[in-house]
Amino acid sequence: MDTTNDGQRFTALYQRHYTDIEGYVRRRVHPSQVNDVVAEVFVVAWRRLDDLPGDGVLPWLYGVARRTLANAYRSEQRRGRLLEALAAQPDVPAGDHANDVTSRLAVMTAFSQLSSDHQEALRLTLWENLSARDASRASGCSVATFQVRLHRARKKLRKAINTPINDESAGDAVGRNAPRTDWDGTGVQH
Repeated sequence: MDTTNDGQRFTALYQRHYTDIEGYVRRRVHPSQVNDVVAEVFVVAWRRLDDLPGDGVLPWLYGVARRTLANAYRSEQRRGRLLEALAAQPDVPAGDHANDVTSRLAVMTAFSQLSSDHQEALRLTLWENLSARDASRASGCSVATFQVRLHRARKKLRKAINTPINDESAGDAVGRNAPRTDWDGTGVQH
C-alpha cells in the first residue's frame, strides 16, 4: 500500500465530492448530525479506497451515505425507545440516607474492634463468598476451627454494634457494598 499515493487519491476524492455528500446528508438529518455522518462516509471511503469503482465514485459514496444514515436512524430510534422506557419508569423518592450512613458507620466501627482473625473470617465469607471449607484453607486452619471462628466473629460483631443483625444484613454492611478502607482505623486501605 503506497500511503503517499493513497493519501493523494483520498484527498482528491474528498475535495471533489465533499460538498455533494454533505448536501445529501444535510437534507436528511438534523444539522447537529451532519458532520458525524459525513465523516463516517469518508472513513468508509478511506478504508475501502482500493475497492472504489473507477467511474461512478459519487453514486458509490451516496450508497455509503444512505447506509450510514440508515444506521444513524436506527440508533436514533433505539435512543428514542430508551428515553420513552426511562420516562415510563416510576419516580422513586430517594429518601433519607442518614440512617443507612449511621448504620454503616456503626458496623465499620464494630468491625474495626474485632481481632484480625475474626475480621478475616468475615471478609472471606462475606466479601469473597467462600464456603467454610474454602475459607478454612485460605486461613490455614481446619473447617471446624474456621466455623467456630466465624461464629464468634458474628457474635462479637452483633454485640459490638448492639443491634441484632442477621447474616444477610451483616453481608451488606460489612460485605460487598461497604467501602474497603480504614477497617483498622489507620486510614490505610488493606
